[in-house]
Amino acid sequence: MFTGLIREMAMVKNFGQNRLSLKAAYKPKLGDSIAINGTCLSVVTLDNDGFTVELSPETLTHIATEKLKGHVHIEPAMMMGERFEGHIVQGHIDTIGTIDSIADNGNSFDVIISVDPKFITLIPPKGSIAIDGVSLTVNEVLKDSFRLTIIPITMRETLFGTYKKGTRVNIETDVFARYMHHIMNTSKKSDLSWNDVERISALY
Repeated sequence: MFTGLIREMAMVKNFGQNRLSLKAAYKPKLGDSIAINGTCLSVVTLDNDGFTVELSPETLTHIATEKLKGHVHIEPAMMMGERFEGHIVQGHIDTIGTIDSIADNGNSFDVIISVDPKFITLIPPKGSIAIDGVSLTVNEVLKDSFRLTIIPITMRETLFGTYKKGTRVNIETDVFARYMHHIMNTSKKSDLSWNDVERISALY
């Protein structure tokens, strides 16, 4: 599990044959889980100046692979007992979105991202969302897009500062919305009441 708080901007050394080699200050252990641009991957080799992770064919079909160059976001998986910050992020990419617009409001930026409409039900207003691994709050949901408000420090310290209209981004939707959507769509109406929904929500 991750929090969506980026710990470092690592540099891509090489990407090919399903392996991604990074130059990073962070020193993981072999087999550790680490999120790269929001995608949970396993460390398969260690280098003097970084590490290498492996991407399965399934992963490659669900992420924006063109961004595995230059700098990438990295976040190690949480350890038991650590302080919980950010949002609950699993590192499972649901879909790829596209930057529609970025508007500078002076002390913040409004970013609108378009997405396949079938994923809109998984993006609730004021719910959490991870964009390339960055945990954010959804401010507004439209028919086939949503609006985020990005503060200046996020623009400076993450890849958001390099985004422009047409940039593709990895999206992980709100984990609770995803679970509830699945439950509501796979259970018969007679089998699930609103009391059941409240009970399930309370478990989280």
